[in-house]
Amino acid sequence: MKILAISDPHGDYSKITEMMEKAGDFDLVVIVGDITDFGPDEKVEELMEMFDRPVLAIPGNCDQRSILEALDTSKAINLHGKTEQIGKIRFIGLGGSNPTPFNTPFELSEEEIEKTLQGMVCSAENTDECGTIVLLTHAPPHGARDELPFGHVGSKAIQKFVDRVDLIVCGHIHEAKGMEQVGKTVVINPGEACKGSCALIKLEETEGKPIEVEFVEV
Repeated sequence: MKILAISDPHGDYSKITEMMEKAGDFDLVVIVGDITDFGPDEKVEELMEMFDRPVLAIPGNCDQRSILEALDTSKAINLHGKTEQIGKIRFIGLGGSNPTPFNTPFELSEEEIEKTLQGMVCSAENTDECGTIVLLTHAPPHGARDELPFGHVGSKAIQKFVDRVDLIVCGHIHEAKGMEQVGKTVVINPGEACKGSCALIKLEETEGKPIEVEFVEV
């Protein structure tokens, strides 16, 4: 499966079409938050209508909580707090972010994040039909793709699920675009879509197979 991973468009979709053209062939789009820049929710429809392939989406901390309703009524699958099985790949989604100093609209406590993810990850681990597990979060796990000049700012709750899933696609920290491996988990931040960055991920259904990543810039 080839996945086009997009994060942090922040309401500016001017580079989306060119990004898709440069990425070439892909099967699925995942959007990992900050779809808008503090609203309006109507921007969701504008973005989703740009895609002619299936879309899994979660909100970011700069989206209003009311965006969940807009996602539910859009052509995308709202994956916030939900799972989706495609073949033998289980996608798990959690939008928003751990607390920030800025009191943005969609923040969750670390306790909420851990409680929400625990059941979904456990279920995926114990499902025979599930091979590869992909976690879509807006916030990165603490210690991976989360560093700012003053230190690591990722979620310590999400960090607890590193090495239990095969792939984490996240955004949030604009300065942390890139990929790294932590245990068995590959962590990818595709970069800011509003600035023309995304990632093309080649993913096998069988657990443990290498994950190929190409970063795309326009």
